[in-house]
Amino acid sequence: MSLQRISEQQWYRTVPKGDGITLVDEPWIKPFYRCNIWHVKGSKRGMVVDFGLGAVPLRQHVALLSEHHLLAVASHTHFDHIGSAHEFGCCHVHAAEAGILASPDNASTLADQFLSDDMFEALPPTPYSHERYRITAPQVVCPLEDGEVLDLGNRQWEVIHTPGHSPGGIALWESATQTLISGDLIYDGPLIEDLWHSNLVDYACSMRRLRELPVRTVHGGHFPSFSGQHLNQLIDGWLRQHDL
Repeated sequence: MSLQRISEQQWYRTVPKGDGITLVDEPWIKPFYRCNIWHVKGSKRGMVVDFGLGAVPLRQHVALLSEHHLLAVASHTHFDHIGSAHEFGCCHVHAAEAGILASPDNASTLADQFLSDDMFEALPPTPYSHERYRITAPQVVCPLEDGEVLDLGNRQWEVIHTPGHSPGGIALWESATQTLISGDLIYDGPLIEDLWHSNLVDYACSMRRLRELPVRTVHGGHFPSFSGQHLNQLIDGWLRQHDL
């Protein structure tokens, strides 16, 4: 039985989360595969972290993301996070994965491994098909390094390099509000640790680094947001499970 097709106008959902942070997602993708796209409001410019599948134009259908001077940041370069990155002109990503973002293919971004009907409750509108899915590279790729600060005017976010899930994974930390945007290193759901460029030793080091932060709120790459206390519980449980 073929899946239903959803119109472009219905593809995205926008949910304010407080502290000037808004979740944009694709509710027709199953939760395990559904990327969280984060918009952060700033006085000088806004920031968008991750870009979803890219099957439906993001900026055209999410008014919040239509502003001209958005700072665009990819937490890493898996296909479910960078599909619409090209819509933002310049996209920032950690230097370790800048090459993938500059020349994305379906193998290195994992689309070949995961993209199928199994991901979806309903499909994007025609002419989308899994077989024709390709990611367009951003016009400009801007490499990030650990410790850089992304300045939104009244808000500053520190780049924390968190390899493990992938070599160039990053989290973003705002100390003033004790808020962590954690990418795919950790979220409140099943973690993926066995990809072609995953590394468990790096994963453990990154987990321990996040464990030291006085986090109040976590906005992950998938699944609902959660508290810093729960973050610590998740990290401690993961480290025990892996004996690392």
